[in-house]
Amino acid sequence: MIKPAAQDEAFLTALASPQPVGSLRLSWLGQSGFLVERDGRRMLFDPYLSDSLTQKYASTDKPHVRMTERVIAPERLADIDVVTSSHNHTDHLDAGTLRPLMAANPQMAFVIPVANLAFIGQRLGCDLSKAIGLDDGMSAEVAGFCFHGIASAHNGLDRDAHGRHVYLGYIVECGPFTIYHSGDTLLYPGLVEKLGQFSIDIALLPINGNCPERRVSGNLDGREAAWLAKEIGARIVVPHHYEMFEFNTADPRELFIPECERLRQPYQILRAGETITFPA
Repeated sequence: MIKPAAQDEAFLTALASPQPVGSLRLSWLGQSGFLVERDGRRMLFDPYLSDSLTQKYASTDKPHVRMTERVIAPERLADIDVVTSSHNHTDHLDAGTLRPLMAANPQMAFVIPVANLAFIGQRLGCDLSKAIGLDDGMSAEVAGFCFHGIASAHNGLDRDAHGRHVYLGYIVECGPFTIYHSGDTLLYPGLVEKLGQFSIDIALLPINGNCPERRVSGNLDGREAAWLAKEIGARIVVPHHYEMFEFNTADPRELFIPECERLRQPYQILRAGETITFPA
């Protein structure tokens, strides 16, 4: 099993290290989970920090065999101001992660697709009346971060009975930095134009691809992620959604890195538990 770059006490020690004023610090938690820190504020994208899927599918014909050890127990993450869920799939909406995280951070805000509010409340077994629900084109300022909803296609641009998107990505503005976390998505007409309205510094994009034989919804592959980052003018692209489950992964060296280099698109490969700092 893959060992994180920093894990448990070592990861917490890295988080406790001084951060240059005005800089942005980004840590990959594995799968699609990231911790963003700036000027004393902490935000989590789609954390999955349990073994719930491995346990759920252990005796089925679709076992979710974990590839990378957990970076940190969710209850050990403190001072989290806001957490997101981009959609209802368990690796993006995990009760085994979110319940202990919410208990450890009772002040924490929760940004979600408004279409999923009732489902999320049921899964987590709690009152989410204070959750911030977004849809494509909607925005909200939360704990010093400005969120913009961007529809995602996983595999389709699915909507609820009220026409609201059930899969979202988020543009997040924090100070001078703009981050795009796509959630799970494929390319679709109009996506580049939507994203082109923003000056994106960091694009966080999945690379595990769209393989129907896996019997799960698909994502960008490495070549598509590199192309999208280039088209939207991202200053750097960071791949994710790989090296978590054996049946649904990719190697960034096969498609992603060669295509980024061909396109001259700057990129950064992180190990789970690795932290990088972007200067002010």
